[in-house]
Amino acid sequence: MYSMLEGMRVVEGASFVAAPSCALHLAQLGADVIRFDPIGGGPDFHRWPRSEHPGASLYWEGLQKGKRSIAIDLGSREGRELAVALITAPGEGGGLFVTNFPRGGFLAHDKLAQKRPDLITVRVQGWADGSTGLDYTINAVAGYPHVTGPEDTAGPVNHVMPGWDISTGALAAFHLMAAERFRRATGRGQEVALPLSSVAFCALGALGQIAEVETTGADRPRIGNSVFGAFGRDFACADGRRVMIVAITQKQWSGLLASLGIADEIAAIERERGVSFAVDEGTRFEHRDAIDPVVERAVGARPYAAIKEVFDAQGVCWGPYKDLSESLRTEPELSEANPMMERVAHPSGYTYLTPGSPAIYSDTARIPVARAPRLGEHTEAVLAEVLGLATHEIGALLERGVVARAGEAEKRR
Repeated sequence: MYSMLEGMRVVEGASFVAAPSCALHLAQLGADVIRFDPIGGGPDFHRWPRSEHPGASLYWEGLQKGKRSIAIDLGSREGRELAVALITAPGEGGGLFVTNFPRGGFLAHDKLAQKRPDLITVRVQGWADGSTGLDYTINAVAGYPHVTGPEDTAGPVNHVMPGWDISTGALAAFHLMAAERFRRATGRGQEVALPLSSVAFCALGALGQIAEVETTGADRPRIGNSVFGAFGRDFACADGRRVMIVAITQKQWSGLLASLGIADEIAAIERERGVSFAVDEGTRFEHRDAIDPVVERAVGARPYAAIKEVFDAQGVCWGPYKDLSESLRTEPELSEANPMMERVAHPSGYTYLTPGSPAIYSDTARIPVARAPRLGEHTEAVLAEVLGLATHEIGALLERGVVARAGEAEKRR
């Protein structure tokens, strides 16, 4: 079976979310991703969530699926030289490096490029000047915690999803592919620096929020669970079950009115205020003080089962609030009915539902979901295949502790 990125070799030296998720996207499309870690594991090797036995990181397993692992003593000169040799190893599909190491030091692009001039380095960093920043510190500066949360909240409210890490990882994969295409055309490599802060501020600009503040001179206020600029909010059913309802298009809006039988009440509000809610989503948002109580009463008069029936029949855009454990029990998308999902046995000793690539290609077979590697599981194979080392040379490196295989790599720190 031919995969989309067959023949591409990516070396990853990275921790946490953004850079490893970049390489994960590439691995799930068929690239050979070789991840090097220090013997004993890097700073994310034991991050939460962890399994109870033997304490392996489920977080680490999730981000390393389908990659190969080599464990190297990066504190030694010989170990660092080995990592450099791996990054700059020859081969048409090689010379691709993903990292979040600082720009200086032994993994500086200009030093690596002396050994392979066409090397492409994609370097994820916090700020454009190279200073440290993580998703949550970047998000604090971007302003989102001041518009997140209930309207009567005084202080900032963080959210639990590392959105800038996730989006930066996807963009890093995109820009690596762009740089690789440029290299195919010109033969030239380069370093691509991708700061989390730049990704965040680009998103603010693309969504009109920078322009909004500059042109109005005011920050957006908190609006709780309402959707900004459109009709959308959470409502409680008669049995207490909460649902999220959104009506952006005209069809969604008319379906909502029909399903709840509130068309006459809404028409009365329109006549009273001299507006029409039929077409402009912004008008619905501006008059939510009158619309929301009508919807609230109508939803609150019916149990969840009745709401589900009428909403589905009328094509309303809605969703019930569920915790993840309930979704795992009830949602087909979170089961093996979804081709993206497979039950995979991982090194932690657990077998659990594991997603592959979310994309669906019409003319390319889906790559089976692969488990995460054990730390150092592919040390010997990578040294032989990529660097061409003989068995006795690999044995000598193992004996001197420059590299380690699975089992030994996990114990030593």
